[in-house]
Amino acid sequence: MRFFPALFPALLLACAVNARAATSPTLSDIAYGPDADQRYDFYRPAEGDRAPLILMVHGGGWRRGDKDAARVVDNKVDRWLPRGIAFASVNYRMQPKAPPLEQARDLARALADVQHRAQKLGIDSDNIVLMGHSAGAHLVALLAARPDLQAAAGARPWRGSVLLDSGALDVPAIMNARHLRLYDRAFGGNPAEWTAASPFQQLGTTTAPILAVCSSRRDDACPQARAFVGKAVALGGRAEVLVEDKTHGEINYRLGADPDYTAAVEGFLGSLSPRLAERLR
Repeated sequence: MRFFPALFPALLLACAVNARAATSPTLSDIAYGPDADQRYDFYRPAEGDRAPLILMVHGGGWRRGDKDAARVVDNKVDRWLPRGIAFASVNYRMQPKAPPLEQARDLARALADVQHRAQKLGIDSDNIVLMGHSAGAHLVALLAARPDLQAAAGARPWRGSVLLDSGALDVPAIMNARHLRLYDRAFGGNPAEWTAASPFQQLGTTTAPILAVCSSRRDDACPQARAFVGKAVALGGRAEVLVEDKTHGEINYRLGADPDYTAAVEGFLGSLSPRLAERLR
């Protein structure tokens, strides 16, 4: 992996924008755990009960970011709520409070909570899609690869996973090469911990279908996406890579606004179930 020192501040800026989302959630700060960071916002579509749900996990280098950042929420909500698809955006405990593996456990707890509240929220618990950007994509992939984390939280299977430009799907490969400092802060110096928090190494069985979106402008993102998808397919799962000529940040905030890119992601979403396909016509 080639190293670009100038990328580091830009990468964090793209993952973690402090601006508040312009779109207001239907319900704010729903607690799924005792910590103040274990909260999610819920956006309900105007029409239709038992709505499919996209559960979004923000990025930010495992240390920063927020569920109500405009780049995380606005274009996606503006696109999918009018189509009868609900949206939830999750916060989780950040480093140094919680390492990535604990953050994946938080995501499992959030998913379980959403599934438990499905009737009250008016969503279809059989049509939930997990979506994450950057560090959030790593957490979604890690949860998909670790059925034990799902089971411990009481979470049930979900329809599919959309990984928006994670470059951290094979953590040992990153740590054993020249890499950005943010990975040292995230994963530490213990190879056993790298493996435990690495989606590629942990993936050992079929999982829900996966779409791995990657930026062609980053050297590490697409090779890692292809390797992870290749392993998922070899295990009998359904997975695919979508290569986009966009920056790391654009892959997040242009989703819902860029017609061709959005259509490609929606093609995957619509393939997951008849209900999702119907809403995306």
